Amino acid sequence: MSPSTLEQLRATARAWAADDPDPASRAALEALVEAGDETSLRDHVGSRLQFGTAGLRGLLGPGPNRMNRALVRRVGAGLAQYLLEKVPDAAERGVVVGGDARHMSPEFVEDTARVLAGAGLRVHLFEDFVATPVLAFAVGHLRACSGVIVTASHNPPEYNGYKVYWENGAQIIPPHDGGISGAIDSVGPVQDLPLVSVDEGLSTGRIVPVPRSCIDDYMDRIAALRCHPELSLDSDVVYTPMHGVGAVFVEEALRRAGATRLDVVSAQREPDGDFPTVRFPNPEEEGAMDLAFALARECGADLVLGNDPDADRLAVAIPDADLPGGYRMLTGNEIGCLLAHYLLEEGPQSDASKRLVMTTIVSSRLLREMAGRLQVHYDETLTGFKWIANAAQHHRAEEGWRFVMGYEEALGYTVGDVVADKDGVSAALLFAEMSAWCAARESSLGEYLESLYRSFGFYASRQYSLTLPGEAGARRIAEIMNRCRENPPSTCGPFAVEKVTDYGQGIGGLPPSNVLAFDLSEGGRILVRPSGTEPKIKFYFELREDLEVEASLHDSRKTMDRRLEEVLAVFLNSLGIEA
Repeated sequence: MSPSTLEQLRATARAWAADDPDPASRAALEALVEAGDETSLRDHVGSRLQFGTAGLRGLLGPGPNRMNRALVRRVGAGLAQYLLEKVPDAAERGVVVGGDARHMSPEFVEDTARVLAGAGLRVHLFEDFVATPVLAFAVGHLRACSGVIVTASHNPPEYNGYKVYWENGAQIIPPHDGGISGAIDSVGPVQDLPLVSVDEGLSTGRIVPVPRSCIDDYMDRIAALRCHPELSLDSDVVYTPMHGVGAVFVEEALRRAGATRLDVVSAQREPDGDFPTVRFPNPEEEGAMDLAFALARECGADLVLGNDPDADRLAVAIPDADLPGGYRMLTGNEIGCLLAHYLLEEGPQSDASKRLVMTTIVSSRLLREMAGRLQVHYDETLTGFKWIANAAQHHRAEEGWRFVMGYEEALGYTVGDVVADKDGVSAALLFAEMSAWCAARESSLGEYLESLYRSFGFYASRQYSLTLPGEAGARRIAEIMNRCRENPPSTCGPFAVEKVTDYGQGIGGLPPSNVLAFDLSEGGRILVRPSGTEPKIKFYFELREDLEVEASLHDSRKTMDRRLEEVLAVFLNSLGIEA
């Protein structure tokens, strides 16, 4: 039961502090106890961070509702207990452990390794910062029973997280998330956990460094994903790792492919947990790509690429003379559909009838339309790559389908069976090739995208996120979802609401999820869901129209943008939200 009174909160905080191995967070929590600030104490110790999208993510700080060394050790002990109970040969196969360059990542990685080794599990340790997709690949490459990456992906600098992979190399899904959470709850005092120092573990073989051959094999495997390896990658590419860990991996992947014109944003190349040049280290955020655009204008780049800090996502921008800055960011839907079409048309044609593409329920319906026309299998899952990767493996095992690619609109893509998670490194390599392929045909990525819209319909999408932190924010998010359920609109601007789908009922064989969808007339739709990793509620808007032969895509885009703004404003205003 959660503590309710101030004295109970103080007692819980004192007990946590006494068990905290970190003097800094222990002192910070003791200061909260002395101050007697009930609101702050409730925020820090009134609950525990729960497993959401394949693990934990939260603010750094003291107490069970923050990311700190005491919590990480407790989570590591629960994970070890669950693995030893559920996975045959878990101790020998071991767990792959690594982290990015965020604040406290090295400490959390070391604590995780020490606890797992102390519980009797072998630890395969990345001794330097590692990109999330490379660690996910290593789980399968090393035949490990699990993997842990310490990262908060694209969250602000005051966050960190702990993502867990299962033995199949994919993020954990039920029942494992619940099982691990239950095991964490049963862990005794942190101070009593057996620990193995990294030096001792390395000397005894309980901890083993991940070999360089693992990264080499990853590079070979993603190189084999190319559709036209004979092409010279001579497009002028600008790239930013957004102060994260992607640079060394993207640079090596492109160098191995023969790329000769790669310009990296120097101010953002080195890993830095402060993310000093961006307010939020997320390529989707306004202003995050400004330095990359400035370098692109200076170089006259054909393509702009950007990873988030752990390099599992990829942003893409292309030249657009109609825009003041000269470049236009592609949406995650545009990137995913371009990549899918390129792989389907230019990639291997063997077992053509068994090819599979996948996305999520909040992504564009363009991929579904494309798959139907090209006669390939299509499936969609709940939001989150854990669902895509696990479903792809199920379809391969049960139906014999060949997974070509999957994507989610939040800039996440994976190709083939190399990595069972988002991979911003291989996606960067393939987009560099796609740009060169277009150039070899005296075309461009912009013209390629336009050809898709003219063939399959023009789909324009927009996302709106409302950040509502704390307990009051959680209540407000619940109120908005309830209002959408209980009083769904019958119209939205000029469009009729033709159908309402509540995914909380477990639609189409999917697990129940707190998502609502509103199908609009003329092929549009709106979806609403709370975020699984941040204190946000997210709204997804999409409209569709057929492009006439004589119609200008530029003019149609402007018209569709106005319609999207109208629909967005009307829908949000109906919920008491000022857009």
